[in-house]
Amino acid sequence: MKDKVKYILEAPIKSAENILEEDCDITGLIIEEEADKEILKRLLHRIQKPVMLRCTGDDAKDKELLPQFIELLDRESIIAYANENTYKNIVPSVIKGNHKLVIRTPIDINLAKEMNILTSDMGLPLDKIIIDTDIGGLGYGFEYGYSIMEKIKLEGEKDKYLNMPLISFAAEETAKTKEARDEKLATFLEISSAAGVKASGADYIVLTKPEALKTMKELE
Repeated sequence: MKDKVKYILEAPIKSAENILEEDCDITGLIIEEEADKEILKRLLHRIQKPVMLRCTGDDAKDKELLPQFIELLDRESIIAYANENTYKNIVPSVIKGNHKLVIRTPIDINLAKEMNILTSDMGLPLDKIIIDTDIGGLGYGFEYGYSIMEKIKLEGEKDKYLNMPLISFAAEETAKTKEARDEKLATFLEISSAAGVKASGADYIVLTKPEALKTMKELE
């Protein structure tokens, strides 16, 4: 039987106080600059849940900042994310800290497998890899994104380089739409996106709105 989906509630580390008491499975912290180190040090002892640490998505910043912040972690955490441009800089720190690493590739099963091979060749155990196919649920056109996630799940039954959990940053793309400027509609889009990627087989779903988290928990 498939394990229950784990919900990650994520916020910029500067405003993470607002999510510390929410009923998520994992607390997600987004770092933006080196000065955020002091905030991370203050927050870690207050967070009782597992942690996911994510950087800005800017390759240059990710390569510089993520290894520094990984050294501060006091528990096994999820590090998000590495891609084809950053993995050589990030993987060594992830291995040293015994963390899990999200590997992001465009919506392509072959690219996902290639990156899993490359990172495992550097010494990252396969059971420490989480696949991110880089879809936002509704953002790119869900039918295509759904099919890729579903195909990875099926191929993973016979291919060790695809037999990893899937993570979806469910609202990352929907949040960029003009409709998401309306808070109520933005929450609805996040819920819709999360429900879709859950159906497609996501093992971890990243949310940003407590209301969306509450709704998804009620659907369990």
